[in-house]
Amino acid sequence: MFRSLNTAATGMDCEQQLIDTIANNLANVNTTGFKASRANFQDLFYENVRAPGLQTTNGTVTPSGVQVGNGAKLVSVEKSFEEGSMKITNKDTDVAITGKGFFRVQMPDGSVSYSRDGSFHRNADGRLVTGEGLPLIPEIIIPNNALQLQIGIDGLVTAKVNGEIEPRNLGQIQLANFINPAGLSAMGRNLFTQTPASGEPNITNPGDNGTGVIQQGQLEASNVNIVSQMVDMIMGQKAYELNSKVVKTGEEMMASTNQMIG
Repeated sequence: MFRSLNTAATGMDCEQQLIDTIANNLANVNTTGFKASRANFQDLFYENVRAPGLQTTNGTVTPSGVQVGNGAKLVSVEKSFEEGSMKITNKDTDVAITGKGFFRVQMPDGSVSYSRDGSFHRNADGRLVTGEGLPLIPEIIIPNNALQLQIGIDGLVTAKVNGEIEPRNLGQIQLANFINPAGLSAMGRNLFTQTPASGEPNITNPGDNGTGVIQQGQLEASNVNIVSQMVDMIMGQKAYELNSKVVKTGEEMMASTNQMIG
């Protein structure tokens, strides 16, 4: 009976962590470029009371053994990098990635982070920066007298400048791609950092080497599927309740046993 209490307790802990993951997904349902997380579980080690395949006293082999489970545990919380739907904004500094890839932004300490959030702005120097002022890499500076900003699907940034006949080339937006994007470390603020699990970034122009293309005047919405999240939440809630009933039943059985012994 003590084993059932511990086993059910691990189940309750797993379901609580599932609900926590779902809560974060639903909280970010309107976050630009947000990628939903999925909790993955595995069963714990089994106690082999009798191993399968043992020989019996009469010379036969047991077709199955006696293995008693000890519950479950959380093994990973994995980001899903499926593409979210596109939202048209018609703002010239809003860009979305259709396909694979990440924007590169420079952190205050000089390190590089990665993001799918293409809601860029012009700072006081005309530089393209994120909502919190982190500059895009490579640097793109838009002149004050620019009349019309154009960002092509290949990431080429040009602008019609007052007094000039031909559009001026302002730079090239590049994308970073990873062999295992699920191995990136989420640091909040719509930013990710590379890890040994993600591998080294492959820097290329949009549309090259399997990366996506750029869509100006659009933003990628969160890829959270509300319906599936609600279904998973209900299942997690029911599983939590069932495990709590196992704990209650185990306690009642222990109480009955104590009364009989007493």
